Amino acid sequence: MMKRIICILVLALTFGACEDVVDVDLNEGTPKLVIEANFQKQIDTKDAALKVQLSKTIPFFDSEPAFVNNAVVTITPQNGVPIPVPFIEEGRYTITNLEPEPGVVYTLDITVDGETYTATETLISGVPLLFVEQDDEGGFSNDEIDLKVFFNDPPNAENYYFFEGFSSRGYLADVYSDEFFDGNEIFGFYSVDDLEPGDEVAFYLHGVNEQFYNFMFVLLQQTGDQGGGPFETQPATVRGNIINLTNEDNFPLGYFRISEVSILTYTVE
Repeated sequence: MMKRIICILVLALTFGACEDVVDVDLNEGTPKLVIEANFQKQIDTKDAALKVQLSKTIPFFDSEPAFVNNAVVTITPQNGVPIPVPFIEEGRYTITNLEPEPGVVYTLDITVDGETYTATETLISGVPLLFVEQDDEGGFSNDEIDLKVFFNDPPNAENYYFFEGFSSRGYLADVYSDEFFDGNEIFGFYSVDDLEPGDEVAFYLHGVNEQFYNFMFVLLQQTGDQGGGPFETQPATVRGNIINLTNEDNFPLGYFRISEVSILTYTVE
C-alpha cells in the first residue's frame, strides 16, 4: 500500500511539473479606425448632443484601447456650413449646443492621418418609455430580479428601435422591429446577475432606421452577452454607414446615427 501511495505522488509531481508555454502567433492586420457617432435628442427635455468616440482596432491580446485624439471632426447641416466638434478626452469629441432637426440631412466628416471619413443621416423619431414592471421570481432559478420597460409602437408605420439598459450590475442592448407588434404595447427586457433592491437602472430607447437595425442585429449576435458595449470587440467585420473618401479599401468600423431617445430611470424595489 505504501509503495502505491509513493508511486502516485511521484506521478503527480512529475506531470504537475511539466508545463509548456505555448506562444500563439496571430496575424495582425493594419489597425482600422473605429467610429461610434451618436447625434441624439431627448424626447421629453429636447436636450441634444453629438458624441463621437474614435479609436483603432488593437491586437487580440491587447487590453488597452487605442484612442484617436488627433482627428478633425465636423458636422454639417444640409445647405449649411461645417460646425467643429471639439475634442474632449480619450478619443471623445462632443458638441451639446446643436439640436438635430427633422427632415434635415446631416453630414459627419472625420479627418485623421491624412484620410477623410464621412457619413450622412437624418433624424429618426422615437417614442417615450412609459413604465417598468419588476419580477422578483425571474431567471432560471426563479429567484432573480427581471425588469420589463414598456412603450407603445405607433400603428401603420414601419418602426425600428435600439434598446439599452445600464446599471452597476451590467449593460444589455437589443434591437426591435415592429413587424410582429405593429401598433401594440411592447417591452424591453433587462435581466442581469445580482440585481438587488436599491440598484438604479437607466433605460434608453432610440428610434433608428432599418439599416442601423440590421447593423446592430448582426453586431449583437456576434458579441453576445457583452459587458462593456457592442463596439468593444468584433469577431468579424461588420460594415456600417461610414465610408473612407480618401481610400475606399481602408473602410472604418462603426456607425453614425441620429435618433430621438427616451430615457427612463428606475430604482429596483
